[in-house]
Amino acid sequence: MLKKTLSLVTLSFLFSVVSCKENANLKITDEDMKVVEAEKAMVGKLPKVEFDKADHDFGTIKSGDKVSTEFIVKNIGESDLIISNAEATCGCTVPDYPKQPLKPGETAPIKVTFDSSGKSGQQSKTVTLTTNTESGKETFTIKANVLGKEASPIVNK
Repeated sequence: MLKKTLSLVTLSFLFSVVSCKENANLKITDEDMKVVEAEKAMVGKLPKVEFDKADHDFGTIKSGDKVSTEFIVKNIGESDLIISNAEATCGCTVPDYPKQPLKPGETAPIKVTFDSSGKSGQQSKTVTLTTNTESGKETFTIKANVLGKEASPIVNK
């Protein structure tokens, strides 16, 4: 029984070694080469993001205020920019981003709303965009100084 098993394993090994000796060049077709050439031509032709500002400071606001701003995103690259997701470091900050691809040279607004309810003191929130750029991620920041409900802004006289 052991001899039969050993013989079967040896035969299987020999068969696999012989069958792997095919010439790999015969497997590459002209169509495969065209695809490779097209991919080579696309290297470096990625979308690139430019924002009108890197951050926005809402200044001093009261706790409970909802404030909004817009960041203008521009595609300065050589192919369509796709923003597949936008999320902030906190649920109190909600970005609304363009769902359609931006062609090279096009711009679009990204509206960001910050809800200061339950917050106090200096706040800084980062919004991260998931994109098809080289880095795959693009970020910008919002800031605010949130006064507690009982506090009032200091007024210089």
